[in-house]
Amino acid sequence: MALHLARPANDPQEERPMGEMNTTPLIDVMLVLLIMFIITIPMQTHSVGINLPGNATETPAPQVDLVKNRLTVDGAGLMGWNGVPIDRLTLRRYLARSLALPTEPELQFQPTPDARYVMVDELLADIRRAGVTRLGFVGNERYAEF
Repeated sequence: MALHLARPANDPQEERPMGEMNTTPLIDVMLVLLIMFIITIPMQTHSVGINLPGNATETPAPQVDLVKNRLTVDGAGLMGWNGVPIDRLTLRRYLARSLALPTEPELQFQPTPDARYVMVDELLADIRRAGVTRLGFVGNERYAEF
């Protein structure tokens, strides 16, 4: 099969008008119109307010007892107020709340045997800074035969 690139000069096809439409400008215009249309359409923001249920594992906030409150700390540095885990900022708020009561409740401090000394020392400093005067240590009987 031979490839013929050149046409003879006396070819009758050469003198006929071209019967094909040049679609390149049409495609360019359509793309520009499409982009303009996309830009001018406002963004559809659909938002529906849904009240989702809270986390089922959430524990209720511990209350400040009027008679006694127990502060615990374990080896991992986790603190608890009356059995509910808290952080140091919450501890300071509970200490201030207990001191605001008409009669100061007793604060029972119970570090576990594996609690880090630094953590216990920092908590005792927080208790002292808060102004607690009724402080008791729970579990000292474990160390009676040291």
